Amino acid sequence: MIPINTPNGEFKVWTKRTGNNPTIKVLLLHGGPGITHEYFEACDSYFPGAEIEYYYYDQLGSHYSEKPNDTSLWNIPHFVEEVEQVRVALGLDSTNFYLYGNSWGGILGIEYALKYQENLKGLVVANMVSSIPHYNQYANEVLAPQLPEDVLKEIKELEALKDYLNPRYSELLTQHYYTAHILRKPLNQWPDGVNRAFEHINYPLYLAMQGPSEFGIVGDAKLRNWDRSQDLKRIKVPTLVIGARYDTMDPEYMEWMSREFPNGEYLYCANGSHLAMYDDQEVFFEGLISWINKIDIAK
Repeated sequence: MIPINTPNGEFKVWTKRTGNNPTIKVLLLHGGPGITHEYFEACDSYFPGAEIEYYYYDQLGSHYSEKPNDTSLWNIPHFVEEVEQVRVALGLDSTNFYLYGNSWGGILGIEYALKYQENLKGLVVANMVSSIPHYNQYANEVLAPQLPEDVLKEIKELEALKDYLNPRYSELLTQHYYTAHILRKPLNQWPDGVNRAFEHINYPLYLAMQGPSEFGIVGDAKLRNWDRSQDLKRIKVPTLVIGARYDTMDPEYMEWMSREFPNGEYLYCANGSHLAMYDDQEVFFEGLISWINKIDIAK
């Protein structure tokens, strides 16, 4: 448990190290905000064999870490400073520090790099675009029309009523959207780590920043206007962007992002979704590990 100093007191966050490699240390930033590290357990099948040292980490407010009753901490600047304090506590630096962010973790990774890239050896932005307005546009104009008309109509009606805790809302999204764009497997085949991550979600935190679901960002969620697309060129460290065909995020936009980073590359998972680490696993991990090893040798 790592102490984190905030303007409103000291709290503790949970981390777990696996492996030992002096030049490759990967800190994993989970999605949400408010999900958990548990859905990253796919890494256990690939990183140890590649001799990659990696760190699970639950951000403040997530399941294994403290959950302060202080909503003023639910903002991007807090989470950036939290990552920096975790980095220092773990002894990571530009000779070994790879920051990997999936979904919301990708937003956090971009924001961290914009402020602290001198501490990084490499950055991975997985399954996240650099513009929430584009995320919403893609959800509304490309993905939503793929839903059955009656399903989309009911989802929109529940959202208009802000009836997000209605079991029907979760049922519709899970059966018709999540199994098509979050993880392309029947629900009874979702890995235990993924199920636990969703079961342990800090929903008030998630709702405040992301909104009620992965179906775009609606209402007054704090991330609704976030857009760093014009700032990507400022991030000079080697950066890998991972996109997937069936993702909730536009894979063509993610490919564009990889060209905006001065030292960017793109990994495309043709059979993957938002959790391509599971439904296009071999392509995902072979590409990620190959990129890490290439950067390690070059440095």
